[in-house]
Amino acid sequence: MGDNTAVSWPVSVGGKGNAGAAAYVQRIPCAIGYVEYAYAKENHMAYGKMINAAGKVVAPDLATFQTAAANADFTKVEDFYMILTNQPGAQSWPISAATYILMRRGADKTANAGVLKFARWFLTAPQAQAEARSLDYVPSPKTTVTQIEAYWKRNLGQ
Repeated sequence: MGDNTAVSWPVSVGGKGNAGAAAYVQRIPCAIGYVEYAYAKENHMAYGKMINAAGKVVAPDLATFQTAAANADFTKVEDFYMILTNQPGAQSWPISAATYILMRRGADKTANAGVLKFARWFLTAPQAQAEARSLDYVPSPKTTVTQIEAYWKRNLGQ
C-alpha cells in the first residue's frame, strides 16, 4: 500500500483524526485502524504487534518508538522532514512520527533565541523528559537532539 501520511486501501473508510479512526474501528466488525499510541493507551484500546524492517516482532511502546527515532538519519533530508516508517534496527517500531516546530530562518535572532531556549529545555531537561513520558510521548534520543542542535547552528545561527 506504500507509506505516507495517508494511504489508499482498496476497501476502506477513513475517520478524521484519532477519534474518528477509533470510532470506526469500534463500530465495524473485524476492523483494523491506526491511532496515536497515547490515544490508544488513554482509551484502553487493544493493539497489535508488528514486524519491523529488520524482520523482528515488536510491540508499540516508548522504547520502540525512541529506537526508531534514534536510528533515523535526519541529516539526509531537507529541514528534518522525515516520515519514520521502517527505520533500521531490531527494536524499531515500524510506524512512528515526529512532532515539529516551524521557525523562520529570516526571523529576528532575539525572537528565535527565546523559542530555541524553550526547545532546548523540552529536548534536554530531565523534568521535561519526565513530563513527555507521563503523557505517553517519547523524549527525543540524544542522537536526534545532537542533529537538531547542529541544524539550528547551521540554519538559525543559534
